[in-house]
Amino acid sequence: QKLLLQQPTNRDYNNFTVIMFVSSSALRHASRRLTTTSIRSISSASRANTSSRGLNEEFFRKALPLVFASGVAIGATQLTWQNNESDCAVLSNKVEEAVKATETKFATYWPRNIMILFGPPGAGKGTHGPKIEDMLGIPQLSTGDMLRAAVAAQTEVGKKAQAVMKAGGLVSDDIVVGIIRDRIKEEDCKFGFILDGFPRTLVQAQALDKMLAEEGAAVTKVIELQVPDEVLEERICGRWIHKKSGRSYHVKFAPPKSMTLGEDGKPVPESMKDDETGEALMQRPDDTATALVK
Repeated sequence: QKLLLQQPTNRDYNNFTVIMFVSSSALRHASRRLTTTSIRSISSASRANTSSRGLNEEFFRKALPLVFASGVAIGATQLTWQNNESDCAVLSNKVEEAVKATETKFATYWPRNIMILFGPPGAGKGTHGPKIEDMLGIPQLSTGDMLRAAVAAQTEVGKKAQAVMKAGGLVSDDIVVGIIRDRIKEEDCKFGFILDGFPRTLVQAQALDKMLAEEGAAVTKVIELQVPDEVLEERICGRWIHKKSGRSYHVKFAPPKSMTLGEDGKPVPESMKDDETGEALMQRPDDTATALVK
C-alpha cells in the first residue's frame, strides 16, 4: 500500500513485476522441494518399515496440506502478477485526483496566507524573505520586479506604467495595485504570497485592503524587522553590489577579494570589483546614513 500511495513510476511497476516473478518462482521451487522431500521421506519410511501403515498415513497428513497451500499461493501470486500494473495505474490516478481536489478546495475555501514584510534598508528583508518563501511555499513579490514583468509582458496595466516611466513620472498607487491584482491571480499565488516593498503609505495600504477584499481575501500577517540604527548604518554604508547579477558584498562582513584600503582606512572605490566577473561594484544611492534617517 505504501508503494501504491507514492504514485508509482514505470520503474516501480517493473520492480513490482520482478518481485512477483521471483516470488512465484520461489514458491514453485519450494513446492517442488517440499513435494519431493515429502515423497522421499514417505518412501524411506515405507522401506524402513513397510508393515507400518500408520506411519505412512502420518507423513501424508503432514505433506499434503503444505503442498496444497503452496499451490494456492502460486496461483494467487500469478493472478496478482497479471493484474498489478493496471491496479497500480488506477490507484495512482485516484490518489492524484484526490490530491488535486484537496488543493483546489483548500485554495477556494481556506484563507490565503498573505504576508507583508516591513523593515528599513539593511534590515534583512532580502535575506529572510526567500527563507520564508521556501518554508511556506508561497512567492515573494517585489513591486519593482512586478512592474518590470508587467511592462515586458505588455499587459494593460504594464502599458500604463511604461508610459508614465517614459515621461519621467512616478507610477501611481492605482497602477501598482492593478499590477499586484494581476500578479496574484497566477497559479503560484493560489495559496498566498509575500509583499515586499508595498505598501509604503497609508493610502497604499487602504488601496491594497480594498483590492484584496474585492478578491475575497485579506492580509493575514505583517512582519516588521527591527534593527538598531547603528547596526543598520554599518550594514548599508558598507554594502556594495554587482548591478548585473545582484551579488552583494560588504566591506566588513563579506568584502570582495580585490578590495584594498586607503590611508583613511576606507576601501578604495576602484578596487571594489566582483569576484566572479571582475566588473566594478557600485553603491546604491540610498545606501547612506542620510537615506536611512529619511
